[in-house]
Amino acid sequence: MDMEQLLSGLKIDLGIRADAYDQRLRDRLCEAQQRLTAEGITLENTTADRDLVIMYAGWLWRSRIDGAPMPRMLTVARNNRLFGQKARTEASAT
Repeated sequence: MDMEQLLSGLKIDLGIRADAYDQRLRDRLCEAQQRLTAEGITLENTTADRDLVIMYAGWLWRSRIDGAPMPRMLTVARNNRLFGQKARTEASAT
C-alpha cells in the first residue's frame, strides 16, 4: 500500500492539516497494518483495505488520549474482512 496515500487519508479523517505529526501518523498506519496482519487478515491494495487501515490507525490515534474501546463500526469492518477472506479461501479449496 502507498504510505503517502494512506497518510493523506488519515490526515483527512483526523482533520489534521499540518505536517508536524506526519511521522507519528505513519507509525500508527504501520501499527494498524501489523495488527490487522497479526489477526490473520491478508491486506490487499484495494480501496476497502486502505479504508480499513485508515480507520484502524485513526482509532489508534484517538484512543491514545482517552483509551476508548474500539468502535463497533471498526470491529464489524475488521470481522467482515476476516470472515470474507476465510470464506473465499475455503470456497477456492473446494
